[in-house]
Amino acid sequence: MNRFFNLIEFLKNFTILQIFTIYTRYLIGGAFVFASIIKIQNERFTSLPLENPVGFFFEAMYRTGMYWQFIGWVQLVGGLLLMTQYFATLGAIIYFVLILNIFLITYSVGFTGTPAVTFLMLLATVYLLVWDWQRLLPILTEQKINIKQLPDNQLIKHPIWAILGLIIFGTTVVMQVFYFGSFLGWFLWCFGEGLLGFILYFTFPLFKRFKVITS
Repeated sequence: MNRFFNLIEFLKNFTILQIFTIYTRYLIGGAFVFASIIKIQNERFTSLPLENPVGFFFEAMYRTGMYWQFIGWVQLVGGLLLMTQYFATLGAIIYFVLILNIFLITYSVGFTGTPAVTFLMLLATVYLLVWDWQRLLPILTEQKINIKQLPDNQLIKHPIWAILGLIIFGTTVVMQVFYFGSFLGWFLWCFGEGLLGFILYFTFPLFKRFKVITS
C-alpha cells in the first residue's frame, strides 16, 4: 500500500501529468456544465420519439420537472468545482456519483455508443480521485501511510488554472443560455481558451514569477 501511494506522489511531480490532470478537470467538468443548462431551463434533452427506449427514458426524466432540474443543478455545481481546481476533490466526488449512475443508465437502456463515452468519463473521474487520494484516505480509513517527502511542484496550484477554469465555465454557460453554436462549436471555443492559457503560462515569465509570489 505504501509503495502504491509513494508511486502516485512521485508521478504527481511530473509536469505533463499535472497538465493532464488540470485539463481533464476542464474537459469533464465543462461537459457536465454544458449538459446541465438544458435541464436547469427545464427543456427536453432529445427529440427522439417515445417509441425509442432512449427517447422514452429522457421524456420520463423530463416530466419529473423539479427532479430533472435538480440533476442539472448538481451537474452544474460538480462541474464548476472541478474547473476551479481548488475545490476539485469535492467536485470529483460529486462527479463520480453522477457519472456512475449515468454510465449504468446508458448501458442498461441501450444507448448507441454512449456507454463507451460515459465509461471513459467514469475512468477519468476515478483517475482524479486517485490523484487526490491524500484528501480522501482519512475519510475511508484511519490507517497512516508513510510517504516519502518529495519536492512539491507548484505548477498545478498556480492561480492561472483557476482563473482559466472560471473563464471556460462562463463561456459554457453563456453559449448554452443564449444558444450560441453547437456542441462542436462550444468545444472548439473552449479548446482555444485552454490553449491560450497554456501558451501564456509557458511563454511569459510574468506568470511564473506570480506563481512564486502566491505560493
